[in-house]
Amino acid sequence: MTKTVRLTMAQALTRFLSRQMTEIDGKKVPIFGGVWAIFGHGNVAGIGEALYQVRDELPTFRAHNEQAMAHAAIAYGKANFRRRFMAATTSIGPGALNMVTAAALAHVNRLPVLFLPGDVFANRLPDPVLQQAEDFSDGTASVNDCFRPVSRYFDRITRPEQIIPALNRAMQVLTDPAECGPVTLSLCQDVQAEAYDYPETLFAERVWTPRRLRPDRHELAAAVAALKGARKPLVIAGGGVLYSQASGELAKLVQGAGIPVCETQGGKSSLPDDHPLNMAAVGVTGTSAANRLAEEADVVLAVGTRLQDFTTGSWALFKNAGRTIIGLNTQGFDAGKHWALPLVADASEGLAELSTALKGWKAPSAWTDNALKGKTEWQAAAAKATASTNAAYPSDAQVIGAVQRAMGSGVTLLHAAGGLPGELHKLWQAGAPGSYHAEYGFSTMGYEIAGGLGVKMAKPDQEVVVMVGDGSYLMLNSEIATSVMLGLKLTIVLLDNRGYGCINRLQMATGGANFNNLLKDARHEVMPDVDFAAHAASLGAVAEKVASIAELETALAKAKGNDKTTVLVIDTDPLVSTEAGGHWWDVAVPEVSSRPQVNAARKVYEEKKLMQSFGD
Repeated sequence: MTKTVRLTMAQALTRFLSRQMTEIDGKKVPIFGGVWAIFGHGNVAGIGEALYQVRDELPTFRAHNEQAMAHAAIAYGKANFRRRFMAATTSIGPGALNMVTAAALAHVNRLPVLFLPGDVFANRLPDPVLQQAEDFSDGTASVNDCFRPVSRYFDRITRPEQIIPALNRAMQVLTDPAECGPVTLSLCQDVQAEAYDYPETLFAERVWTPRRLRPDRHELAAAVAALKGARKPLVIAGGGVLYSQASGELAKLVQGAGIPVCETQGGKSSLPDDHPLNMAAVGVTGTSAANRLAEEADVVLAVGTRLQDFTTGSWALFKNAGRTIIGLNTQGFDAGKHWALPLVADASEGLAELSTALKGWKAPSAWTDNALKGKTEWQAAAAKATASTNAAYPSDAQVIGAVQRAMGSGVTLLHAAGGLPGELHKLWQAGAPGSYHAEYGFSTMGYEIAGGLGVKMAKPDQEVVVMVGDGSYLMLNSEIATSVMLGLKLTIVLLDNRGYGCINRLQMATGGANFNNLLKDARHEVMPDVDFAAHAASLGAVAEKVASIAELETALAKAKGNDKTTVLVIDTDPLVSTEAGGHWWDVAVPEVSSRPQVNAARKVYEEKKLMQSFGD
């Protein structure tokens, strides 16, 4: 007879989570790094009490904003190369909905996180409960249905025994390289507190290890034949290289065959910046070295990338009409994009088998030599863009140069939306795999500081540097206080260009008038004058405003010795960006307008559209 233990559904859930393990460097560790929680009436007596009972095995962390805590959880999973992850729980209503943006972020970026929002009463007796949004035509609907399109797996738990199969499916999705993404288990408030006789086997310790899919022999043969026939081969390294921890296999392949490599935002740091065959960033925010090769390439091996528009220059970058794309990806959906030759496999396994099959074959030396020459030229252009300056309002690139000189490539650098991703993708010299942490798949403003906290939790011994603009800072800065409370030091460099400088530049480039982006161009009675240093200090951080690039470098050197989060503020120029590198991006311009500037921009846009390729 099956042995059982009587627990509430919430107690069964938390006990189960505490028994799930993985192996990191041969050591068994809990797969859940903890649970973020902002409790409310709907879950404080349910999952809140249950988390208290397992607090030693499954730590609970308190945050100040639900979206931010979910960002921290997601960044933790990314920093751990998806090998470990976290959960986040809230009550019904606004707390739950605050996590939906983060769910979309995780969904787009294929990152594991477990969402545990409270939900309406399953028995419906007290309806409508506090924070319940009633649907006049559907009695089964709740606000948590908003999680459905941005979850890889969604389940609403309306009976306590339903958690048993739901947890099994949740773990399958969270640990599957192809399906990986957010899981939402919506927990009805009354059911959280209901008891059930659960089988003891549910709580047996289980060790989850990554599935490493090897390539199909026919797909492998086709990929090898295409590469051996290439005169101008190129590798695009995406985030899948890092999640597979395949940097070693990537280096072995390209060194053996002399193939240059370029990197997506998610794939940057797949190879160190100083690797001779690493042409760095590709696409809209790419280097001149990488983009010139992408334009000419006849075979493109795309490893672990979604091939989104910033990577492909809105499918106008690859100009070789006879090119072949090989999609090496664990997810068949991505592997076959744009009629690519699919090579469905784990990145490490696929690269290893390609290396074996290509042994003795090398790309033409003229192509490799051309790539090396282009890299040297790009490095000179990048050095010029990032050089020190005495300007009162330095560019983002010049601030990046200061951070690089002061902190080196041994730190983990984190950023997200705005102008910084474009500049950092091109200019930051990344070191070890995973040392460059970008959230640009969903380009979520407000990810930066909370994400930095999650990275620091994953890498407590690493120096974590967050670069953020004033717009993102104002959207979501509360977890500075959490980082101080938890003793998790971040170094935050805040670039204040007094508005949304990146979008203002885009507005100008498409013929638009300066409108509603920079603070001076927004409707106002009084110009805002935000004292960011004072604000950060009020949250418990060490904070300083610096007046120059030289002062910034001095302050960064000092920040290394600080024992708590440090925020350094510097004013920057909102209009300047790096001219070198880059590529056109498809941003629709109005077809008709009363403004001649817009009509001129539309004409240029129509000409650029002719570069795009479809169905090949």
